[in-house]
Amino acid sequence: MKRRDFIKNSIVTTVLAGTSLMLGRYLKLFGAGLPSPDLPYDLVAIKGTDPVVMFDKGIESLGGMQKFVSNGQKVVVKPNIGWDAVPERAANTNPALVKRIVEHCFNAGAKEVYVFDNTCNYWKNCYTNSGIEKAAKDAGATIVPGNSESYYHSVDIPGGKRLKKAKVHELILDSDVFINVPILKSHHSSRLTIAMKNLMGAVWDRRYWHANDLHQCIADYSTLKQPDLNIVDAYNVMKTNGPRGISVDDVIQLNSQLISTDIVAIDAAAAKVFGLEPEEVPYIIKASEMGIGTMDLSELNINRIIL
Repeated sequence: MKRRDFIKNSIVTTVLAGTSLMLGRYLKLFGAGLPSPDLPYDLVAIKGTDPVVMFDKGIESLGGMQKFVSNGQKVVVKPNIGWDAVPERAANTNPALVKRIVEHCFNAGAKEVYVFDNTCNYWKNCYTNSGIEKAAKDAGATIVPGNSESYYHSVDIPGGKRLKKAKVHELILDSDVFINVPILKSHHSSRLTIAMKNLMGAVWDRRYWHANDLHQCIADYSTLKQPDLNIVDAYNVMKTNGPRGISVDDVIQLNSQLISTDIVAIDAAAAKVFGLEPEEVPYIIKASEMGIGTMDLSELNINRIIL
C-alpha cells in the first residue's frame, strides 16, 4: 500500500524448563495432531534446532513466500534491532532468520527489500552489533536508519481509543509488503514484547505511548494497516530483565518459531510459548476486544511442525 493510499484509508522450559504448568501450556501449542492439509492455516508453530530450516518449513506450509510477495514489489522487513547487544543476548531478532526472510523475498520476485528499526540505543551500534546489518546486506537488502524524525509522516488512527495519531516511517507507508519479525522476550513495561509491541519501532513519537496507557496504545496502533506477515523469533528467549537484558543468563533456548498473518493470534501463541496465558498480557486482550485479531487459539487452524 502506497503512502497516499495508506493515509487515505487511515482517515475513512518454561522459565527454567521447570514447572509443569508452563510445560502444559507449551505442549498445548506444540502438541501432536495436524489439521487437514487442504485447509488454510491461521498460524504455523515450528519447533526445531535451526531457525533458518524452521522458517523454510514454516513458510512452505503456507504456500511459500510467493503467497505474500509478488514480482517487482517493494518489501520492508522490520526486525527488532532496538539494542546494542550481540545475538547471544537475545535482545534483537536472530540475524540468520532475518537473512533467510530477505532471501525468500527476493526468490519470490521482490524488486527491493529494506530493513530498518527505530532503535533505543545508538542505531549504528545496534545495527552492527546485533549482526542484522551484515546479515541483511549479505542477502541483498538495503539497510535504512530510523533515527531522524524527517523519515516519519503523521497518520491518523481513526480506530484508536488513546492513540489518535502517529508518525510512521516512510518505508512502511510506501511499501507493497510489510513483514514484521519480532523476537519474543520479557518487557518491564508491557510484560512481553512480541509482534504488536514490535510495531513501536516503526513510529517516531513512542514516548506518548508510555505516558498514555501503553497497552491501549499498542492495541490502537494495530487497528492501522497491519503487517502482511508476522514471524516471531522464539528460538533464544530473554525470560528476565527485558527488553535489553543484563547478560546471557537472562536467556533460555525454546527452539520455537511462529508465523501468522493474524497479529493478535501470533502474540497469543507466543505468550504461551513464553509460559503465560494471553489473558496475562493486557494489550492482547484489548486488541482482541477491538476485533483486530483472534486470541482464542482453540478457534485457529494451527499447523504444528516439529523438526
